[in-house]
Amino acid sequence: MSAVSTKPPVFNDVTGAIRALAMDAVQKANSGHPGAPMGMAEIADVLWNRHMRHNPTNPKWADRDRFVLSNGHGSMLIYALLHLTGYDVTIDDIKQFRQLHSRTPGHPEYGYTAGVETTTGPLGQGITNAVGMAMAEKLLANEFNRPGHDIVDHNTYVFLGDGCLMEGISHEACALAGTWGLGKLVAFWDDNGISIDGHVEGWFTDDTPKRFEAYGWHVQSVDGHDPDAINAAIVAAKAVTDKPSLICCKTIIGAGSPNKAGTHDVHGAALGDAEIAATRAHIGWNYAPFEIPAHVYEAWDAKKKGASLESDWNAKFGAYAKAFPELAAEFKRRMSGELPANWADHAKKAIEAANTKAETVATRKASQIAINALAPALPEFLGGSADLTGSNLTNWTGCKHVSGKEPGNYISYGVREFGMSHIMNGMALHGGLLPFGGTFLMFSEYARNALRMSALMKQRVVYVFTHDSIGLGEDGPTHQPVEQTATLRMIPNMDVWRPCDTVETMVAWVSGVEKNTGPTSLALSRQNLPFVARDAATLANIAKGGYVLSEAKGDAKAVLIATGSEVELAMKAQAALAEAGIAVRVVSMPSTNVFDRQDAAYKQGVLTNLPKVVIEAGVTDGWWKYVKGNGAVVGLDRFGESAPAGALFKEFGFTVDNVVATVKGVL
Repeated sequence: MSAVSTKPPVFNDVTGAIRALAMDAVQKANSGHPGAPMGMAEIADVLWNRHMRHNPTNPKWADRDRFVLSNGHGSMLIYALLHLTGYDVTIDDIKQFRQLHSRTPGHPEYGYTAGVETTTGPLGQGITNAVGMAMAEKLLANEFNRPGHDIVDHNTYVFLGDGCLMEGISHEACALAGTWGLGKLVAFWDDNGISIDGHVEGWFTDDTPKRFEAYGWHVQSVDGHDPDAINAAIVAAKAVTDKPSLICCKTIIGAGSPNKAGTHDVHGAALGDAEIAATRAHIGWNYAPFEIPAHVYEAWDAKKKGASLESDWNAKFGAYAKAFPELAAEFKRRMSGELPANWADHAKKAIEAANTKAETVATRKASQIAINALAPALPEFLGGSADLTGSNLTNWTGCKHVSGKEPGNYISYGVREFGMSHIMNGMALHGGLLPFGGTFLMFSEYARNALRMSALMKQRVVYVFTHDSIGLGEDGPTHQPVEQTATLRMIPNMDVWRPCDTVETMVAWVSGVEKNTGPTSLALSRQNLPFVARDAATLANIAKGGYVLSEAKGDAKAVLIATGSEVELAMKAQAALAEAGIAVRVVSMPSTNVFDRQDAAYKQGVLTNLPKVVIEAGVTDGWWKYVKGNGAVVGLDRFGESAPAGALFKEFGFTVDNVVATVKGVL
């Protein structure tokens, strides 16, 4: 912890407004965390009133500074700041703190509240988002800025607490921030020595300043209740342009509460009426609950200043557009999230080309083919891998690696699946980039909460997960995903694609690029999978997630449903059953999520009322909704083994003979 001693804060009405709103809102809700907002009031005042470049009347101004409250349990801090500075967060919104459908939920939620840049609360993930935002700023500045025309030039500021620093993801992200030299990232550590269980000496004794110095950060320690010291530290941090900065702020949690400050009692519970009354007297706040006097609003109001800052930037951008009209148009397109005007035509031709080439490759290789085909039309592509580029095949011809402090469009994240995934969320939230990153499907487990946050925040991020089944073979059950595809499908708003060949893989990639309301996960094979020929009508139906790949030759008696590598098995079983006089339809269902969104008539037309046999080398639970008691699932409700892929598929019943026997059994 920081060695800086903290003098008692000098209370005034400017910081008193934050403390009062925090304790009043938490008290009214009888739920929340008043301690962090009260303890960080001076830091917030200095940052937002002296340094932040933002416009409350346009929260999406492209060159605004980004602010992230990583210690999101202290959400009343950001709500107070947004309200006081003039965002569309009213006093009635503050009064509805933590209530149903309010714009002031328990933790800051992206899309609910004007000015909230990211959803925070899962600790460590806010600072990781911020690393992504700062990296996006750096990459876009390198791409678009020209001498005398710095149209991308903003800072990313983060508040974080002990919990953020204890979570492992902060190590992953902050190490990369130092390696990347993110000089416009400034983090403020609320060093108050308290977490939920009490004083942290028993579980958090890291030398945080030295840790961040070892990462390559610029580190300062200050009294978190001394405005002049805080201001000087911010000025010094902004002057260091080749390193991210950590300002260690020694604070008193719940500062202003005469009886609970400095204790865990103020961390996650209302102060109580008596203590609130005592606090009002102690800090000199002589106003009723939720009453903010005019002179305080005037002191905080950032609307006029923000409008002026944005107006100045608009003039700068106007000069840029005159000098570089094509770059200006591209910047506006990218920041709006729109796809290029020629995208639909380019994507259609890419799918048709894949169908014409008829290549038999692993779908991880098919994914690389798709990336190569689509990248020329998508300068916003930012690829990467968690130390598995040669296996994930997420790189493409002409991509440029981000190396040390040099910009590019491909990132080697190292063995940091969780950090990679949430950094990509931060990049997507910043705007201007379409990030994708790869690892083995098994290691989606390391990144699971970041995947959930992608879906929760409806961010366009593409996850490339290779080695998708027992088909990876000898590495054994530790590396063989049997439940991962099924559990990814269960994440609301996540589209999961498990394609069977190059064409389905291309369609999956196009779908992921076009989906601007959430993330996409691709489950891709290590082993080669055969190309399946399709006519134009069949080709068009792939985008619906499930479709008739091969119609029964004669009066169908059953439907085989398969995904990925098991589609080949379904096709061979169809042929074997035909020889036995049993006609069956083969349905390929690369994305159950997308298929389930189709209209009832289409789904019924594909699945029919016939008995169904599903084939997928993974857990079976998610498939019974299609079988509905009339059929069977050939799956794997156990862990795998270490052996060659062919031996494993035979061992676990993924054979033509077993599928044929299963169909005969249900008939």
